[in-house]
Amino acid sequence: QVQLVESGGGLVQAGGSLRLSCAASGSIFSINAIGWYREAPGKQRELVARITSGGSTNYADFVKGRFTISRDNAKNTVYLQMNSLEPEDTAVYYCNAVIRTRSWGAALSYWGRGTQVTVSS
Repeated sequence: QVQLVESGGGLVQAGGSLRLSCAASGSIFSINAIGWYREAPGKQRELVARITSGGSTNYADFVKGRFTISRDNAKNTVYLQMNSLEPEDTAVYYCNAVIRTRSWGAALSYWGRGTQVTVSS
């Protein structure tokens, strides 16, 4: 079984910073892409940023230049450094990872339970 556990959310004023972490544990053979999505009240879940096993990154347009994603492969952990936060960034942030649990077979998508980020104006 695989678990993704997020941490680092909280309440911050506009212009502030937060760093989210997501640690993957369990029966992991390899992690392909891993990243962050967010879901604001009344809105659909959307991609924030993701990073591949090779280190390639892609970001949503609304966070470019403000957020940075990184990963520590040895720790099976991904980070999201969020700077210059805006009230519009308020959402539940979910970690998502595409993980292969065996050397054979398909890689599957896993989700964490989410961490709340609230940005006050």
